[in-house]
Amino acid sequence: MNVTRKQERIIRRALADWQGEGELSEAEHQRLAATLRPADFDWRRLSRYAFWIAIACVLIALASLFADSELMAYLLAIFSFSGLSRILLPAVMAAVFYVWGFRRQRRETQWHYSTEAILFLGVVFTALALWQLGERLDDGSGHIAPLFLLGCAVYGAVGWLARSSLVWLFFLLALGNWFGAETGYVSGWGAYWLGMNYPIRFVLFGGALLTGCVLLKRILQARQLLTVSKAMGLTYLFIALWIMSIFGNYDLDSWSISSHAELLPWALLFAVAAGVCLYISLKTDDGMLRGFGLTFLAINLYTRFFEYFWDGLHKVVFFLILAASLAVLGRYAEKIWHAGMYSTAKK
Repeated sequence: MNVTRKQERIIRRALADWQGEGELSEAEHQRLAATLRPADFDWRRLSRYAFWIAIACVLIALASLFADSELMAYLLAIFSFSGLSRILLPAVMAAVFYVWGFRRQRRETQWHYSTEAILFLGVVFTALALWQLGERLDDGSGHIAPLFLLGCAVYGAVGWLARSSLVWLFFLLALGNWFGAETGYVSGWGAYWLGMNYPIRFVLFGGALLTGCVLLKRILQARQLLTVSKAMGLTYLFIALWIMSIFGNYDLDSWSISSHAELLPWALLFAVAAGVCLYISLKTDDGMLRGFGLTFLAINLYTRFFEYFWDGLHKVVFFLILAASLAVLGRYAEKIWHAGMYSTAKK
Protein backbone atom coordinates (compact mmCIF):
# COMPACT_ATOMS: atom_id res chain seq x y z
CA MET A 1 0.00 0.00 0.00
CA ASN A 2 1.44 3.36 -1.06
CA VAL A 3 1.23 5.94 1.73
CA THR A 4 2.82 9.25 2.59
CA ARG A 5 5.49 9.36 5.27
CA LYS A 6 3.08 10.98 7.72
CA GLN A 7 0.48 8.27 7.06
CA GLU A 8 3.16 5.61 7.49
CA ARG A 9 4.11 6.94 10.94
CA ILE A 10 0.46 6.99 12.03
CA ILE A 11 -0.23 3.46 10.75
CA ARG A 12 2.94 2.00 12.28
CA ARG A 13 2.11 3.63 15.62
CA ALA A 14 -1.41 2.15 15.47
CA LEU A 15 -0.03 -1.32 14.65
CA ALA A 16 2.40 -1.08 17.56
CA ASP A 17 -0.40 -0.05 19.93
CA TRP A 18 -2.61 -2.91 18.75
CA GLN A 19 0.22 -5.39 19.28
CA GLY A 20 0.87 -3.99 22.74
CA GLU A 21 -2.80 -4.40 23.61
CA GLY A 22 -2.84 -7.96 22.34
CA GLU A 23 -5.08 -7.26 19.36
CA LEU A 24 -2.33 -8.31 16.91
CA SER A 25 0.36 -10.94 17.14
CA GLU A 26 3.96 -10.08 16.32
CA ALA A 27 3.75 -12.02 13.05
CA GLU A 28 0.59 -10.16 12.01
CA HIS A 29 2.21 -6.87 12.98
CA GLN A 30 5.25 -7.59 10.81
CA ARG A 31 3.10 -8.82 7.89
CA LEU A 32 0.93 -5.68 7.88
CA ALA A 33 3.89 -3.36 8.38
CA ALA A 34 5.67 -4.96 5.42
CA THR A 35 2.81 -3.91 3.11
CA LEU A 36 3.47 -0.21 3.72
CA ARG A 37 5.41 1.49 0.94
CA PRO A 38 6.14 5.14 1.75
CA ALA A 39 6.01 7.49 -1.23
CA ASP A 40 9.10 9.57 -1.83
CA PHE A 41 7.01 12.63 -2.75
CA ASP A 42 3.43 13.65 -2.01
CA TRP A 43 2.21 14.12 -5.57
CA ARG A 44 -1.40 14.38 -4.44
CA ARG A 45 -0.65 17.41 -2.33
CA LEU A 46 1.33 18.97 -5.16
CA SER A 47 -1.62 18.37 -7.50
CA ARG A 48 -4.02 20.02 -5.06
CA TYR A 49 -1.79 23.06 -4.53
CA ALA A 50 -1.09 23.40 -8.25
CA PHE A 51 -4.78 23.53 -9.09
CA TRP A 52 -5.46 25.95 -6.24
CA ILE A 53 -2.75 28.26 -7.56
CA ALA A 54 -4.14 27.87 -11.09
CA ILE A 55 -7.60 28.91 -9.84
CA ALA A 56 -6.06 31.89 -8.03
CA CYS A 57 -4.28 32.90 -11.24
CA VAL A 58 -7.59 32.74 -13.14
CA LEU A 59 -9.16 35.06 -10.57
CA ILE A 60 -6.21 37.45 -10.76
CA ALA A 61 -6.44 37.41 -14.57
CA LEU A 62 -10.16 38.26 -14.40
CA ALA A 63 -9.50 41.07 -11.92
CA SER A 64 -6.80 42.43 -14.24
CA LEU A 65 -9.22 42.19 -17.16
CA PHE A 66 -11.91 44.20 -15.41
CA ALA A 67 -9.31 46.73 -14.25
CA ASP A 68 -8.17 47.35 -17.85
CA SER A 69 -10.84 49.73 -19.17
CA GLU A 70 -9.44 49.79 -22.71
CA LEU A 71 -9.41 46.01 -23.01
CA MET A 72 -12.90 45.74 -21.54
CA ALA A 73 -14.19 48.34 -24.00
CA TYR A 74 -12.60 46.41 -26.87
CA LEU A 75 -14.13 43.10 -25.79
CA LEU A 76 -17.56 44.64 -25.31
CA ALA A 77 -17.31 46.26 -28.74
CA ILE A 78 -16.73 42.83 -30.30
CA PHE A 79 -20.11 41.66 -29.02
CA SER A 80 -21.89 44.98 -29.39
CA PHE A 81 -23.82 43.67 -32.40
CA SER A 82 -26.05 41.70 -30.05
CA GLY A 83 -26.74 42.17 -26.37
CA LEU A 84 -28.01 38.61 -26.16
CA SER A 85 -24.69 37.24 -27.40
CA ARG A 86 -22.97 38.69 -24.34
CA ILE A 87 -25.28 36.58 -22.19
CA LEU A 88 -25.57 33.45 -24.31
CA LEU A 89 -21.88 32.99 -25.08
CA PRO A 90 -20.69 32.77 -21.43
CA ALA A 91 -23.83 30.77 -20.54
CA VAL A 92 -23.04 28.23 -23.26
CA MET A 93 -19.38 28.10 -22.16
CA ALA A 94 -20.51 27.51 -18.57
CA ALA A 95 -22.78 24.66 -19.69
CA VAL A 96 -19.92 23.11 -21.68
CA PHE A 97 -17.61 23.14 -18.67
CA TYR A 98 -20.32 21.76 -16.36
CA VAL A 99 -21.12 18.90 -18.77
CA TRP A 100 -17.42 18.21 -19.27
CA GLY A 101 -16.88 18.16 -15.50
CA PHE A 102 -19.82 15.81 -14.90
CA ARG A 103 -18.71 13.41 -17.63
CA ARG A 104 -15.14 13.44 -16.40
CA GLN A 105 -16.23 12.86 -12.83
CA ARG A 106 -18.38 9.89 -13.83
CA ARG A 107 -15.81 8.23 -16.10
CA GLU A 108 -12.49 9.21 -14.54
CA THR A 109 -12.99 9.44 -10.80
CA GLN A 110 -9.25 9.49 -10.10
CA TRP A 111 -8.85 13.00 -11.57
CA HIS A 112 -10.50 14.83 -8.68
CA TYR A 113 -8.62 18.14 -8.65
CA SER A 114 -8.62 18.66 -12.40
CA THR A 115 -12.38 18.00 -12.44
CA GLU A 116 -12.83 20.62 -9.71
CA ALA A 117 -10.85 23.09 -11.83
CA ILE A 118 -13.07 22.40 -14.85
CA LEU A 119 -16.22 22.95 -12.79
CA PHE A 120 -14.69 26.17 -11.44
CA LEU A 121 -14.37 27.49 -15.00
CA GLY A 122 -18.10 26.84 -15.30
CA VAL A 123 -18.59 28.95 -12.17
CA VAL A 124 -16.59 31.79 -13.73
CA PHE A 125 -18.57 31.79 -16.99
CA THR A 126 -21.85 31.58 -15.05
CA ALA A 127 -20.85 34.72 -13.15
CA LEU A 128 -20.03 36.48 -16.44
CA ALA A 129 -23.41 35.48 -17.91
CA LEU A 130 -25.23 36.75 -14.82
CA TRP A 131 -23.28 40.01 -14.95
CA GLN A 132 -24.30 40.61 -18.55
CA LEU A 133 -27.89 39.59 -17.77
CA GLY A 134 -27.93 42.16 -15.00
CA GLU A 135 -26.59 44.82 -17.37
CA ARG A 136 -29.38 44.06 -19.85
CA LEU A 137 -32.20 43.97 -17.28
CA ASP A 138 -31.01 46.95 -15.23
CA ASP A 139 -33.86 49.40 -14.74
CA GLY A 140 -32.13 51.61 -12.20
CA SER A 141 -33.89 50.09 -9.17
CA GLY A 142 -30.72 48.50 -7.79
CA HIS A 143 -32.55 45.22 -7.17
CA ILE A 144 -29.71 42.79 -7.91
CA ALA A 145 -30.74 40.10 -5.42
CA PRO A 146 -32.57 37.96 -8.04
CA LEU A 147 -29.31 37.59 -9.98
CA PHE A 148 -27.58 36.26 -6.88
CA LEU A 149 -30.52 33.93 -6.29
CA LEU A 150 -30.21 32.62 -9.85
CA GLY A 151 -26.51 32.07 -9.22
CA CYS A 152 -27.40 30.20 -6.02
CA ALA A 153 -29.69 27.88 -8.00
CA VAL A 154 -27.00 27.09 -10.57
CA TYR A 155 -24.09 26.71 -8.14
CA GLY A 156 -26.20 24.80 -5.63
CA ALA A 157 -27.44 22.30 -8.22
CA VAL A 158 -23.98 21.76 -9.73
CA GLY A 159 -22.24 21.55 -6.35
CA TRP A 160 -24.84 19.13 -5.00
CA LEU A 161 -24.92 16.83 -8.03
CA ALA A 162 -21.15 16.88 -8.56
CA ARG A 163 -20.38 16.66 -4.82
CA SER A 164 -18.01 19.55 -5.44
CA SER A 165 -17.03 21.43 -2.29
CA LEU A 166 -15.50 24.19 -4.43
CA VAL A 167 -18.70 24.91 -6.37
CA TRP A 168 -20.70 24.52 -3.14
CA LEU A 169 -18.47 27.19 -1.61
CA PHE A 170 -19.53 29.61 -4.35
CA PHE A 171 -23.16 28.62 -3.73
CA LEU A 172 -22.78 29.64 -0.08
CA LEU A 173 -21.03 32.88 -1.05
CA ALA A 174 -23.79 33.69 -3.55
CA LEU A 175 -26.39 32.85 -0.90
CA GLY A 176 -24.81 35.32 1.50
CA ASN A 177 -24.70 38.00 -1.21
CA TRP A 178 -28.34 37.35 -2.03
CA PHE A 179 -29.33 37.69 1.63
CA GLY A 180 -27.43 40.95 2.02
CA ALA A 181 -28.70 42.42 -1.25
CA GLU A 182 -32.32 41.40 -0.66
CA THR A 183 -32.49 42.76 2.90
CA GLY A 184 -30.72 45.92 1.74
CA TYR A 185 -33.20 46.45 -1.08
CA VAL A 186 -36.23 45.76 1.13
CA SER A 187 -34.96 48.28 3.69
CA GLY A 188 -34.37 50.92 1.00
CA TRP A 189 -30.59 50.49 1.43
CA GLY A 190 -30.83 52.01 4.87
CA ALA A 191 -28.81 51.03 7.92
CA TYR A 192 -31.52 48.82 9.43
CA TRP A 193 -33.79 45.99 8.38
CA LEU A 194 -36.34 44.94 11.04
CA GLY A 195 -34.23 46.93 13.49
CA MET A 196 -31.03 45.07 12.60
CA ASN A 197 -27.91 46.41 10.92
CA TYR A 198 -25.88 44.23 8.56
CA PRO A 199 -23.66 42.50 11.17
CA ILE A 200 -26.64 41.28 13.21
CA ARG A 201 -28.33 40.03 10.04
CA PHE A 202 -25.29 37.95 9.19
CA VAL A 203 -25.02 36.62 12.74
CA LEU A 204 -28.50 35.20 12.17
CA PHE A 205 -27.52 34.06 8.68
CA GLY A 206 -24.43 32.24 9.95
CA GLY A 207 -26.47 30.71 12.77
CA ALA A 208 -29.05 29.50 10.23
CA LEU A 209 -26.30 27.87 8.14
CA LEU A 210 -24.90 26.09 11.20
CA THR A 211 -28.39 24.94 12.19
CA GLY A 212 -28.81 23.54 8.69
CA CYS A 213 -25.49 21.71 9.07
CA VAL A 214 -26.75 20.07 12.27
CA LEU A 215 -30.16 19.13 10.85
CA LEU A 216 -28.80 17.92 7.49
CA LYS A 217 -25.55 16.47 8.78
CA ARG A 218 -25.97 12.98 7.33
CA ILE A 219 -27.16 14.25 3.95
CA LEU A 220 -24.34 16.77 3.65
CA GLN A 221 -21.79 14.17 4.74
CA ALA A 222 -23.07 11.78 2.08
CA ARG A 223 -22.58 14.54 -0.54
CA GLN A 224 -19.15 15.45 0.94
CA LEU A 225 -20.36 19.00 1.57
CA LEU A 226 -20.54 19.15 5.37
CA THR A 227 -17.05 20.51 6.02
CA VAL A 228 -17.31 23.48 3.67
CA SER A 229 -20.86 24.24 4.85
CA LYS A 230 -19.83 24.28 8.50
CA ALA A 231 -16.71 26.35 7.76
CA MET A 232 -18.74 28.98 5.88
CA GLY A 233 -21.40 29.08 8.61
CA LEU A 234 -18.73 29.69 11.25
CA THR A 235 -17.02 32.29 9.05
CA TYR A 236 -20.23 34.26 8.51
CA LEU A 237 -21.09 34.02 12.21
CA PHE A 238 -17.75 35.02 13.72
CA ILE A 239 -16.84 37.77 11.26
CA ALA A 240 -20.26 39.32 11.84
CA LEU A 241 -19.81 39.00 15.62
CA TRP A 242 -16.39 40.63 15.37
CA ILE A 243 -17.80 43.59 13.42
CA MET A 244 -20.68 43.81 15.91
CA SER A 245 -18.20 43.97 18.79
CA ILE A 246 -16.71 47.09 17.17
CA PHE A 247 -19.82 48.87 15.82
CA GLY A 248 -22.70 47.32 17.77
CA ASN A 249 -26.20 47.66 16.33
CA TYR A 250 -25.54 51.25 15.29
CA ASP A 251 -25.24 53.12 12.03
CA LEU A 252 -22.04 55.03 11.30
CA ASP A 253 -23.31 58.30 12.78
CA SER A 254 -24.49 56.72 16.05
CA TRP A 255 -21.40 54.53 16.37
CA SER A 256 -19.05 57.50 16.25
CA ILE A 257 -20.59 58.95 19.42
CA SER A 258 -21.16 55.65 21.27
CA SER A 259 -19.11 54.81 24.35
CA HIS A 260 -17.08 51.71 25.18
CA ALA A 261 -19.68 50.78 27.80
CA GLU A 262 -22.44 50.72 25.15
CA LEU A 263 -20.37 48.42 22.93
CA LEU A 264 -19.23 46.14 25.77
CA PRO A 265 -22.30 43.78 25.62
CA TRP A 266 -21.53 43.02 21.98
CA ALA A 267 -17.91 42.25 22.84
CA LEU A 268 -19.08 39.94 25.63
CA LEU A 269 -21.47 38.21 23.22
CA PHE A 270 -18.53 37.67 20.84
CA ALA A 271 -16.48 36.15 23.68
CA VAL A 272 -19.36 33.93 24.80
CA ALA A 273 -19.82 32.61 21.24
CA ALA A 274 -16.11 31.77 21.00
CA GLY A 275 -16.27 30.10 24.43
CA VAL A 276 -19.30 28.01 23.44
CA CYS A 277 -17.47 26.99 20.27
CA LEU A 278 -14.48 25.85 22.34
CA TYR A 279 -16.71 24.00 24.82
CA ILE A 280 -18.46 22.07 22.05
CA SER A 281 -15.09 21.28 20.45
CA LEU A 282 -13.84 19.77 23.71
CA LYS A 283 -16.98 17.63 23.98
CA THR A 284 -16.91 16.45 20.37
CA ASP A 285 -13.16 16.65 19.60
CA ASP A 286 -13.97 18.87 16.61
CA GLY A 287 -10.78 20.47 15.32
CA MET A 288 -12.60 23.04 13.18
CA LEU A 289 -14.67 24.35 16.08
CA ARG A 290 -11.56 24.47 18.26
CA GLY A 291 -9.65 26.43 15.62
CA PHE A 292 -12.46 28.96 15.10
CA GLY A 293 -13.03 29.35 18.84
CA LEU A 294 -9.37 29.94 19.70
CA THR A 295 -8.74 32.20 16.70
CA PHE A 296 -11.70 34.50 17.27
CA LEU A 297 -11.23 34.54 21.04
CA ALA A 298 -7.72 35.86 20.40
CA ILE A 299 -9.06 38.35 17.84
CA ASN A 300 -11.61 39.56 20.39
CA LEU A 301 -8.97 40.07 23.07
CA TYR A 302 -6.59 41.94 20.79
CA THR A 303 -9.42 44.06 19.37
CA ARG A 304 -10.42 45.09 22.89
CA PHE A 305 -6.77 45.82 23.70
CA PHE A 306 -6.54 48.24 20.77
CA GLU A 307 -9.98 49.67 21.54
CA TYR A 308 -9.42 50.40 25.22
CA PHE A 309 -5.71 51.18 25.45
CA TRP A 310 -4.71 52.79 22.14
CA ASP A 311 -5.50 56.31 23.39
CA GLY A 312 -4.73 55.73 27.07
CA LEU A 313 -1.24 54.23 26.89
CA HIS A 314 1.99 55.66 25.60
CA LYS A 315 2.77 53.96 22.31
CA VAL A 316 6.06 52.56 23.65
CA VAL A 317 4.24 50.82 26.50
CA PHE A 318 1.38 49.79 24.21
CA PHE A 319 3.58 47.99 21.71
CA LEU A 320 5.82 46.47 24.40
CA ILE A 321 2.74 44.89 26.00
CA LEU A 322 1.55 43.76 22.57
CA ALA A 323 4.95 42.24 21.76
CA ALA A 324 5.14 40.47 25.13
CA SER A 325 1.67 38.96 24.77
CA LEU A 326 2.43 37.74 21.24
CA ALA A 327 5.72 36.26 22.44
CA VAL A 328 3.92 34.36 25.23
CA LEU A 329 1.35 33.12 22.71
CA GLY A 330 4.11 32.05 20.31
CA ARG A 331 6.01 30.28 23.10
CA TYR A 332 2.86 28.41 24.15
CA ALA A 333 2.21 27.31 20.55
CA GLU A 334 5.86 26.26 20.24
CA LYS A 335 5.61 24.08 23.36
CA ILE A 336 2.51 22.35 21.99
CA TRP A 337 4.28 21.78 18.66
CA HIS A 338 7.38 20.29 20.30
CA ALA A 339 5.25 18.14 22.60
CA GLY A 340 3.48 16.69 19.59
CA MET A 341 6.77 16.02 17.79
CA TYR A 342 8.24 14.36 20.90
CA SER A 343 5.17 12.17 21.33
CA THR A 344 5.33 11.06 17.69
CA ALA A 345 9.05 10.31 17.86
CA LYS A 346 8.71 8.41 21.12
CA LYS A 347 6.07 6.13 19.69
